[in-house]
Amino acid sequence: MHDITDLERRGIPGVFVASDVFVDAAASQAKALGFDPASVFVEHPIQDRTDDEMRVIAERVVDDVLVALQS
Repeated sequence: MHDITDLERRGIPGVFVASDVFVDAAASQAKALGFDPASVFVEHPIQDRTDDEMRVIAERVVDDVLVALQS
């Protein structure tokens, strides 16, 4: 969250991507930082996924990420 906040404040657009179990934590941290970044949440867990599984997840959300960048 700190990285996307820093990039946005520098004028570099970005989207915060995290797994869906972190929705509430992301909202709390965004409030604490005073910044609400564009966000896309993906299915959890991530760390044990194969490269092929990660590609499938990425393909599912790429349009959401592009829309979030335009907001």
